[in-house]
Amino acid sequence: MKKRRLGGAAVALGVVLAVTGLPAQASADPAADARTADARAALPLGPAGLAETRTTQTLRPGLTLTRIVRGAVNPAHHWTVEATIPGGDTSPDPDAPPTTLKDKASADELVAGMRADGFDARAEQVTTPSTTDYTGGTLGWRVRIGSFTSQSAAATERIRIINAGYSGSVTYTGWDGATTDRGPWRIDVLTVDPRAFRGTLDATHGPDIENRETVSTLATDSGAVAAVNAGFFVLDPRSGAPGDPAGIGVYDGRLLSEPVSGRPGLVLRDGGRSAQITRLTWEGRVTAHGTTLTLNGVNRVPGLIRNCGGSEDDTPTSLPLHDVTCTNPDQLIAFTQEYGASTPQGVGVEAVLDSRGRVLELRSVRGGPLPPGGSSIQATGRHMDALTALARPGERLRVETTLRDDQGRRVTPSPGTDIVNAGPELVRDGRLHVTPATDGMVHQGDPSWYYGWVHKRNPRTLAGTDAAGRTVLVTADGRSTASLGLSITESAKVARSLGLRDAVNLDGGGSTTMVANGQVINDPSDAAGERPVGDALLLLPRRS
Repeated sequence: MKKRRLGGAAVALGVVLAVTGLPAQASADPAADARTADARAALPLGPAGLAETRTTQTLRPGLTLTRIVRGAVNPAHHWTVEATIPGGDTSPDPDAPPTTLKDKASADELVAGMRADGFDARAEQVTTPSTTDYTGGTLGWRVRIGSFTSQSAAATERIRIINAGYSGSVTYTGWDGATTDRGPWRIDVLTVDPRAFRGTLDATHGPDIENRETVSTLATDSGAVAAVNAGFFVLDPRSGAPGDPAGIGVYDGRLLSEPVSGRPGLVLRDGGRSAQITRLTWEGRVTAHGTTLTLNGVNRVPGLIRNCGGSEDDTPTSLPLHDVTCTNPDQLIAFTQEYGASTPQGVGVEAVLDSRGRVLELRSVRGGPLPPGGSSIQATGRHMDALTALARPGERLRVETTLRDDQGRRVTPSPGTDIVNAGPELVRDGRLHVTPATDGMVHQGDPSWYYGWVHKRNPRTLAGTDAAGRTVLVTADGRSTASLGLSITESAKVARSLGLRDAVNLDGGGSTTMVANGQVINDPSDAAGERPVGDALLLLPRRS
């Protein structure tokens, strides 16, 4: 495995140790307690006055782990079945596919039919708060059936519904995101003081780009003291290579995955000594004997653009669109050794380059191993002829990539720089700055997607920096009755309450994982347990 160790001191993570309204638990780091008197506010979740405990342990000098537990199981919460709503006779679009949310008339029509069939159905309006770039308001109407004290009882009702010709899923009302909910929530916070911690904050993709690894495996193989999952990645082989970052990936200063245009990345510089959240775009080119071709991507399957945000001729959009795979038959993609044992196979041509960038061969069907230290360029569609003309045997191809921030300024990663993809933003300059529309989390014509991903509570992984330059890595468990999870808006409020001046959402859901001292300490939500991911953030001790 490639252990992407960075030089310099570790990133500094804001320490969170105390409890508002409750006796603060003893800390192994009294100096840290004194420095963080301003971070003693209770989490802004549920009504004021909920019981909240915080337990802190020191993993290494200057590196602490704090667990926050707030609230308790609320008897008012229950299990229910959420139906999918077809486009009925009263729908504005009767041919629209079934979805969780629809207009009121369609929801009422389904309720009437289900009640006639003996089911305890009801229609409920769903409203969502506004964000920095989204007006919020009514998302639509959902249909729910029954109220059950156990998940198994709701599952039995779901089977009855399916047998009657309907469809739906089992859900828990505590995941809806009501501000009156009383919990419980379970949140873990990794904090580091750069003046005391002698190590680095490192990003790694594991042995290669095209395969996934669990956070615990990445941590163990690198000897990390602690770790969390990082950016979004391809999961479905139909969307590319599982494990490929679905957005920017810079490791040891090398761009190994291009940005989703304009979306934020978590930038770690000087071995993690400093961190910031930056919106990034890129330019890539291949040049030889006075001719330049424009690159469309780095280390991904040609034609498949996960989370979109690529070229102007991509379908259906060139803008960011989260959890959607845009397509384009005409692509020029650069590959490095880090991609994997073999480049993607398929129709097209591939210029195979040696370690100096000279053309060794032109494969008429793309795909295959790369020579030691070598790389390649793959072309599909209309780019095939252009690459064939450019890639003459023995010709040196110059491959260049340029990153730019949202001001158009060039970003030049040093060997000690890592960048992982993220989104949406949560906090900017100490204020809530939540950007789901900008970052592709608002799907026009599909409010059900926003409802499930942004509005409802899910497991989350967050990262950010405080006013003192410290960085915080946070995981929140969810999709259980023991921890409800966070909506995106709640995530922003939690980040700000932890003292973060700038914060961003990383990959969450089943990916949310935190490891400390070789053990997974949170409760990953996938039924199979810990999910293999595309990359991770590792806190590495100083090597002697």
